[in-house]
Amino acid sequence: MHCPFCRAGETKVIDSRLVSDGAQVRRRRQCTSCQERFTTFEQAELVMPRIIKTTGAREPFNEDKLRDGMLRALERRPVGIDLIENSIHQIKSKLRATGERELETAFVGNLVMDELKQLDKVAYIRFASVYRAFEDVEEFGKEIAKLGKSE
Repeated sequence: MHCPFCRAGETKVIDSRLVSDGAQVRRRRQCTSCQERFTTFEQAELVMPRIIKTTGAREPFNEDKLRDGMLRALERRPVGIDLIENSIHQIKSKLRATGERELETAFVGNLVMDELKQLDKVAYIRFASVYRAFEDVEEFGKEIAKLGKSE
């Protein structure tokens, strides 16, 4: 790794430790030329599948979009951020586990609904009403009834 101070090509690792529950390695490094110290973080780069939109367009998976959609559904609901982040992690793991290079938005949406159903029933109904684009109150009522039966 190049030194960020003098751009020398040789640095040595002084200290390494696991952070973020073992998902990252924090390394303290020292430049062998200028003796300056700096910190780097290392984590595994896991390839996420591309997402096929309903229009047929393809785009890279965007974790921020996933998080925003879930947070919108969970707005003003009593669900901690740790539970939300864990659900996002679960969804990403399931997406990678498919082994597919491309997945349709419907698959991702169903994973989100499954996680929201476990986190908060109201957030699930909020998300489902937008995602499934309920046409009338009757469809909305049917979904709530199904939710009541599954308990």
